[in-house]
Amino acid sequence: MKKYIIQSIRLTVVLTVLLCVIYPLLVAFVSKFSAGKGNGETITVNGKVVGYANVGQKFDQPQYFWGRPSAVDYNAAGSAGSNKGPTNPDYLKQVSDRVDTLLKYHSYLKKGDIPADMVTASGSGLDPDISPEGAAIQIKRVAQNRGLNAEQVTRLVNQHTEKHIFGPATVNVLKLNVALDQLKK
Repeated sequence: MKKYIIQSIRLTVVLTVLLCVIYPLLVAFVSKFSAGKGNGETITVNGKVVGYANVGQKFDQPQYFWGRPSAVDYNAAGSAGSNKGPTNPDYLKQVSDRVDTLLKYHSYLKKGDIPADMVTASGSGLDPDISPEGAAIQIKRVAQNRGLNAEQVTRLVNQHTEKHIFGPATVNVLKLNVALDQLKK
């Protein structure tokens, strides 16, 4: 019995050093070679940091593209999903309210035109991306509110659509809105 206790203690010490010291140091070292040097990829405008590329932000003004809804109101300190299932009445009411809001600002849409990512929150509540379809349904509203040509805004959306080897294409909302602000009428 003593033999097994000593083996268990040794294994605990080895795994503690490996997983609590060596692995975190290795991850920190490797992160220094990434964009942002392990501090996250910041988006800067005129020398001022306006946000992080991988953390969703709230945009609700009609002249900007809107991101996915957030279950944590875009609070990066509390990343979480809503934990409400698809049959939960509160959840269904939230989604229905989001659909109504989209239809209010996009009178040219029908319910069936709205992509799911525009009315459902992501698992983290901080998803920085929307689908190209989610961006496309907003082009007309954004163009009208900025006095821009819809083709010009469409080109901008296409330029900011990121195609991935695995998974669907995405559009980073912060990067798109920063580029939109830099467009000339």
